[in-house]
Amino acid sequence: MNTDTLAGAATDFGGKAKEALGTATGDTSLKREGVADQLGGTVQKTVGQAKDVVEENIRPLVDYVRQFSKERPFTAAAVAGVLGIALINTLRGK
Repeated sequence: MNTDTLAGAATDFGGKAKEALGTATGDTSLKREGVADQLGGTVQKTVGQAKDVVEENIRPLVDYVRQFSKERPFTAAAVAGVLGIALINTLRGK
């Protein structure tokens, strides 16, 4: 869990409190502000969760590629060259 997830949860909770207070006092402006805060908190939590997924799944792959490149530099260069040529041909439409 990262800071975005925690901050989003806090914003969401604060928005729920504002919405409840706005409903209790009849203040529609405060109620709308609370709903907007909840939406912002949900978005921020989702961003934090996405960061966690990337960190957990992509980081090991990047570490593996780095280790492979250190152990087999010529093979890594050849693979990179082939991928580069394939990318160029794809972009050119061949």
